Amino acid sequence: MVEKTTDNTILLEVIKQQTETITALKSTIEQMNTDSKLLREQLDFLTRKLFGKKSEKTSVISGQIVLDGLAFGQFDEAETEAKDDEVEPVISRKKTRAGYSREKAIANLPEEDRLYSLSEDQQICPVDGAKLNHAGKKYLRTEVEHLPATLKLVHIYQESWECRTCRKEGRPYHTQAPTNAPLLQHSMANPSSVAWTMYQKYVNHVPLYRQEKDFKNLGMELSRSTLSNWIVKISDEWLGAMVSLFHEKLLAQTHLHADETPIQVMKEEGRPNSSKSYMWVFTSGTRTDQPIRIFQYRTGRAGKNAAEFLSGYKGYLHTDAYSGYGVVKNIKRCLCWSHARRYFVNAMPKAVKSAEATLPQQGIAYCNKLFDIEEKLKNLSSEERRVQRLKQEIPVLEAFWAWVDVNLEVVLLQSKLGKALKYVKNQKAGLMTYLDDGDCDISNNLAENSIRPFTVGRKNWLFAGSPTGASASAIVYSIVETAKANHLNPYKYLEFLFKNLPAIPFHENKSLLDPLLPWNSQVQTLCKI
Repeated sequence: MVEKTTDNTILLEVIKQQTETITALKSTIEQMNTDSKLLREQLDFLTRKLFGKKSEKTSVISGQIVLDGLAFGQFDEAETEAKDDEVEPVISRKKTRAGYSREKAIANLPEEDRLYSLSEDQQICPVDGAKLNHAGKKYLRTEVEHLPATLKLVHIYQESWECRTCRKEGRPYHTQAPTNAPLLQHSMANPSSVAWTMYQKYVNHVPLYRQEKDFKNLGMELSRSTLSNWIVKISDEWLGAMVSLFHEKLLAQTHLHADETPIQVMKEEGRPNSSKSYMWVFTSGTRTDQPIRIFQYRTGRAGKNAAEFLSGYKGYLHTDAYSGYGVVKNIKRCLCWSHARRYFVNAMPKAVKSAEATLPQQGIAYCNKLFDIEEKLKNLSSEERRVQRLKQEIPVLEAFWAWVDVNLEVVLLQSKLGKALKYVKNQKAGLMTYLDDGDCDISNNLAENSIRPFTVGRKNWLFAGSPTGASASAIVYSIVETAKANHLNPYKYLEFLFKNLPAIPFHENKSLLDPLLPWNSQVQTLCKI
């Protein structure tokens, strides 16, 4: 009897161990399946990033996807707006560029009539030798002629005049003609040549070594080190004061945007050349009459950089969800719905094959619905926009947050979709802030678009040669991007500044720079595109 009991105990122990082993194996298989799913998702994501389209534009827009239980706005537009008796307009098969007008395209070009005629010895009839009589002319075509850039040396002389009566009587008698002050002492730098160098580098993204070749082709040996000296010294001596004034004007506004992007800078003290530094951008809001864009080079991404720049500012700040902006005091943060949508775009599978795969589409559709409403409200006054947002967007937002809560319980949290849902859930307060004020924006696209020219240029010049060069680049980018935001020609505005700044004693009185601000009426007249 004792032996039988012992055998049963051993058998139960074996069964228990086998059960535990099976449970552990099932858990391992489930974990491997989860890991495999995450790895496949990551592989699809990276493949799409490498070979797919870079635009975040999606086909999931209003009316293209109907979400269960929602009966608001344009989600049911296909059903409610369909009319059996509607006659479709006939569309021409001939394709033209949308919005293109030849007259508008050439409106600002100087014109010249070029007449082809016969020389005197050709004005003889080859048959009977009689003199030909003029019978009129006809129009054939219009062409665009390119006039290559040219360089010329301008030798500056200054005339002197004297009063001989004052000379005889011992009074000061010399008078000299007024001249423009030089941009740089003992330099051939001219407002037009320096403005063109900066325009090429910071607007057209042409590195200095290529500009060096261009100058050589025009007949002048001008090294890239000389061009670099022009940019660094003139930025520090003249343009820095304008950017400082921009800064003061920016902090006086009530709605700002901010973003940052990496930059590699050589010769930073105490840091290897492989260290990652950052270019920050701070911009005014979209509804201001004084658009400003300011770039700042900093060695790191710490939030103290934003806090120092925004010291004394009180208002709304539009950013992404980067925690560093949390150290900025006395502000209300508006987070970006474009970033929220980007998470759902990144969660999209290669192909929609299951109900689970449509969840990212639904998230995108919610976001696009908000942007669709925003587009319709953009021309309203601040208060009207705020009221209409509460009326039209609150139902969308309430449905969205309910949808987020439901799906957080069923999706794999480590997946791209799970991360998207967790992101919007964690950032809910910041994503809702834009509803408080009609002048707030639903996204931080303004800052992202402002910093994009820098990122495009970075692909050409790769890195900054020194901290001094990076700071100079930040100053010039601030000038040219602020000019573009005010619809000015950046080259004309730079040349205008270089012609006027050397003659202004702004070190004693900064208010003397006010007439040079890009929204000034005279500047608008002289430099407008």
